[in-house]
Amino acid sequence: MISDNPQAGPLEKKLLDHLVTAVLLFDGDLRLKYINPAGEMLFQASSRHVLGQKIGTLLPWPECPMEQRLRDALTTRQPVTEREVTLSLSDGHTIRVSCTVLPLHQLDASPEALVELCREDRHLRIVREEHLISQHQATQALLRGLAHEIKNPLGGLRGAAQLLEQELPNEAFREYTRIIVDEVDRLRKLMDRMLGPNLIPKEQRVNIHQILEHVCGLLAAEHPRRPAIIRDYDPSIPDFKADPDRLIQAVLNLARNAIAASGPTGRIELRTRVLRRFTIGTKCHRLVMRVEMIDDGEGIPPDLLDRIFFPMVSGRPGGTGLGLPIAQELINQHGGLIECESRPGQTRFLIYLPLEPSHG
Repeated sequence: MISDNPQAGPLEKKLLDHLVTAVLLFDGDLRLKYINPAGEMLFQASSRHVLGQKIGTLLPWPECPMEQRLRDALTTRQPVTEREVTLSLSDGHTIRVSCTVLPLHQLDASPEALVELCREDRHLRIVREEHLISQHQATQALLRGLAHEIKNPLGGLRGAAQLLEQELPNEAFREYTRIIVDEVDRLRKLMDRMLGPNLIPKEQRVNIHQILEHVCGLLAAEHPRRPAIIRDYDPSIPDFKADPDRLIQAVLNLARNAIAASGPTGRIELRTRVLRRFTIGTKCHRLVMRVEMIDDGEGIPPDLLDRIFFPMVSGRPGGTGLGLPIAQELINQHGGLIECESRPGQTRFLIYLPLEPSHG
C-alpha cells in the first residue's frame, strides 16, 4: 500500500506527504513500510533509517505497549485510539501525542496497520508562538515611540551643551559640558541598541554552518577559556537567503549568554536540523531550519523565563538585558523566531528560520 503498492496513485502519496500529522504504515510482522515527511520530522530521522524497524523499537512506550495494540487491532479489525501517550525522541526529549491505529485488510494482500500520531502540544506551541511574536511586536512599537520622545530632547541638550562650551572662558568649566555631551551620546547609543537595526536586511545566499563556525571563531578570540563546544550539524541543510551580519549578531548574542551560564568548564552544543511543513506563528512553511544552542548552566529562573525577550530584563549581575531582545528582532526580520526552554542543568535556545519565502 502507499509507496509500496503499485495500485496506489500519485495523488494518494501526495496527500499523505503534505499532512502535518505523522502517518506510519506497518506490515503484518509490525515492521515499518512507509512513513510520511511529517513522521520523519517527528522522529527526526529519514525514512531510510527507520524503514524496516519493528514497532517496539520505533515506539518504545512502556505505558502503552504499542506492539500489542497493533496486534489486537489486526486481530479484531477494530481501530484503536490512545490519547496523551508520551513519545521519547532520539535527542532525549519527550512529547505527548494521540495515537490512532487503523487496521487495513485486503483480500489479495496481508493485513497492515496504519498509525497516525498527532502532537497534542502542537496547538499550544502555535498559541505560544503567536503570543511571543505579538509580544515582541508590541514591545518594539513601544520602544520606537519612547525612543522618538527621548532622542528629540537629547539632541537639544547636546546642542545647548556645545553652545555653552563655546561661551565658557574657563577650561575647567568646559569639562562639565563635555560630560553632558558624552552622557547624551551614551543615552542615544543605548536607545539605538534597544531598537536594533532598522534598515532592510541585505540578503544574500548564506550557509548556516559557516555562520555558526564564524561565531565560534569570534568566541575563541573573546573567551580563550571558553566551554567545550560540541557540533551536531545536519549537512543536508541548503543555503538560503539572509543577511549574514544580522544572523551572526543574533547567534553571537545567544552564544555569549550560553558561555556566561556554562562557565569555562561547561559544555555548549550547537545542533542544526531541517523541519518539514512547520508552522512559525500562523505561517506554515514547507521547509524550516532549526538551530539549537544548548548549555549546561544553572538554567533561567522560572519567574524570568516568560520575560527574557523583554528589554532590560537580565538574570545576570551587570547584564544589560538587551542581547536577547536584539537577537529576537534580528531573527524576526528574517521571518523567524527564537524560543527558549530551560531547566536546571540545561537551557535550550531554538532559532527557527524559513528556508523558503512564505507565500501567505
